[in-house]
Amino acid sequence: MKTKNEMEKVLTEMCGSNLETCSYESIYTALLKIVEKESERKTAPVKGRKLYYISAEFLIGKLLSNNLINLGLYDSVKDCLEDHGKSMAELEEVEPEPSLGNGGLGRLAACFLDSLATLNLPGDGIGLRYHCGLFHQNFKNQLQSETPDFWMGDHDWAQMTEKTYPVSLAGKEYQARLYQIAVTGYEGRTNHLNLFDLDTIDPSVIGEGISFDKTDIEKNLTLFLYPDDSDDAGRLLRIYQQYLMVSAGAQLILEECEERGSNLHDLADYAAIQINDTHPSMVIPELIRLLCEKGIEFEEAAEIVTKVCAYTNHTILAEALEKWPRSYLEQVVPQLMPVIEKLDEIARTRTSDESTAIIDRNQMIHMAHMDIHFTHSTNGVAALHTEILKNSELHNFYQMYPEKFNNKTNGITFRRWLLKCNPELTELIENLIGSGFKKDAAELEKLMEFADDETVLKKLAAIKHDNKKAFADWLKHTQNITVNPDSIFTIQSKRLHEYKRQQLNLLYLIHQYFEIKAGNTPEVPVTAIFGAKAAPAYTIAKDIIHAILTLSKVIENDPEVSRWLQVVFIENYNVTAAEKMIPACDLSEQISLASKEASGTGNMKFMLNGALTLGTMDGANVEIADAVGEGNIYIFGQSSAQVIRRYQHGDYCAREWYETDANIRRAIQFLTSEEMLSCGQEENLRRLQNELIGKDWFQTLPDFNAYVVRKEQAIADYAHHPMDWTRRTLINISQAGFFSSDRTIAEYNEDIWHLGK
Repeated sequence: MKTKNEMEKVLTEMCGSNLETCSYESIYTALLKIVEKESERKTAPVKGRKLYYISAEFLIGKLLSNNLINLGLYDSVKDCLEDHGKSMAELEEVEPEPSLGNGGLGRLAACFLDSLATLNLPGDGIGLRYHCGLFHQNFKNQLQSETPDFWMGDHDWAQMTEKTYPVSLAGKEYQARLYQIAVTGYEGRTNHLNLFDLDTIDPSVIGEGISFDKTDIEKNLTLFLYPDDSDDAGRLLRIYQQYLMVSAGAQLILEECEERGSNLHDLADYAAIQINDTHPSMVIPELIRLLCEKGIEFEEAAEIVTKVCAYTNHTILAEALEKWPRSYLEQVVPQLMPVIEKLDEIARTRTSDESTAIIDRNQMIHMAHMDIHFTHSTNGVAALHTEILKNSELHNFYQMYPEKFNNKTNGITFRRWLLKCNPELTELIENLIGSGFKKDAAELEKLMEFADDETVLKKLAAIKHDNKKAFADWLKHTQNITVNPDSIFTIQSKRLHEYKRQQLNLLYLIHQYFEIKAGNTPEVPVTAIFGAKAAPAYTIAKDIIHAILTLSKVIENDPEVSRWLQVVFIENYNVTAAEKMIPACDLSEQISLASKEASGTGNMKFMLNGALTLGTMDGANVEIADAVGEGNIYIFGQSSAQVIRRYQHGDYCAREWYETDANIRRAIQFLTSEEMLSCGQEENLRRLQNELIGKDWFQTLPDFNAYVVRKEQAIADYAHHPMDWTRRTLINISQAGFFSSDRTIAEYNEDIWHLGK
């Protein structure tokens, strides 16, 4: 069914009429059924060990085109539709984007599932089926507001099953319903994403915005990803969610392994579990509890679970190293407390170091501590991040378990982030080096042969300009924003957090505003583009969004400045927006505070699509710099060692930088200027201003001047040396192969999982 004529015949039969007269909705429904049938044909029996990747989020994006590519059907569908006056772009508009994730953590999980299936490795995801996702982001009066993201429809990739699993929460039994999404591999097998939900969920309980009664668990449990945890009810709801996921997931795992012949004493021969950050940590005591219920002694159960489970640490920030008051778990999951207490006792026999305790003296339960003690592997997600874990943040654990610590640098799936989102670049690469790179990304290095080929470089530059025009059209269509595709596109798209330092970009743009007013115009017009959501209760993050949106209005209203500078903030940034934006990027902003970004994966996507990186030596930026060479990346700012030293000494004073540096002072003062207050809210702008002067926890100001210098150098290079710029983009593309999630997954399997064996 891979030829155009075969596809036309099947689609016409399924739609019941000629394709010219069929609605896109009918064609989408027919293709969904075709994909389901084809993906089912590629399922394969599991032999040996199978992976269960447990994650609170899976940011999978729209699936139709990605599945068609993986199944080898995309070209025949595209050609068939075009023959009948239809387009894939309009067809894709029909498909809702699943709202099952938020940022890099969830997108990484989705890439990993793709790579597992592509490498023919047996591995399923386990998560929750959120009805309203994180939220739908709205901008009004330059302020972010949140509404439910109702993404589910009649034609959903998630198939309801008849399977339910009993889960006890606060003494009441709930039935967790299993839904499954087929995960197709590129010329590989089909695995599944297992999502749990309650039949009793009722979206009508949502009030204004995304507010709801957080205590009505039966109706609200899976409504939202990361519900507001600014109060006790919200924090308890997080525990309810996490336990529903791991308890139902653990029962599914044991059921599948027993069906395949496990006697549970040999569970480690049948299952490998990867704990993606600390949200799924309760799977450890839950599995032990279930094994004990089946007659296995506690000590053996703990040993079995340690052999089965592995833990990925994604950051050193406190919010990702969850710890819960003992009273919370006693209220929600009292059945786990005896297990956790015994685990704490065992951990205390291994060391007298109180800092490694699972239950500390303040009766806080540390999830990451439990993960490290009772898994066989703890990995970081970039070389620098892993070294910081070993030498600083988790040093006491590293001294105890040096054999457990290892690095697995993150990666991205090239099927979505090249083949799907940048077909013109894909075609050029294929014409130059063949199609082998689609399965072996390391083959991209063959592009180095063309680094000085002017004809190839001109084609590459033309593709970039085409992508910029396409993105400009998309912005006009979806956001009603007009941008200049002949300007340089500098893009910062990532979760809004102070450590990612969108506020540093903001201060630069204010600085640029003043420079233009003074007659010092940039070498080429600049379009600064942002995409980010701020957590609803993260006040300063929302203030940063407000300041950026307000500045965009100030600039828009100033004809002297707007000729040279435009600021764009994409509303409700998601995977679909990323697929349009990333191929259009010229300069990728990866400006987190050194030592704070575990890895980042946006940096890899931009690099693969021919953007140059402006960044700190943080996360995977370090490895990108090593790969491409210092002449093909713009690095600035403090080193991680300098940053860590400042924190250790506690000697950073933002006010001193504000008072002694005229440019910094000018930019920060402008936040509450007459121009900004005419378009923005004084409360929000003044609060951000006070935060930058009085605290600036993520050291924005010490990196400000270096950032300005490097960014202006990049803009000048882009303007004056276009052929050399394009040559450097080709070098970046050629060195992107290492950052394929296929490589990452192969390393996990080789060192940790040993799947199918």
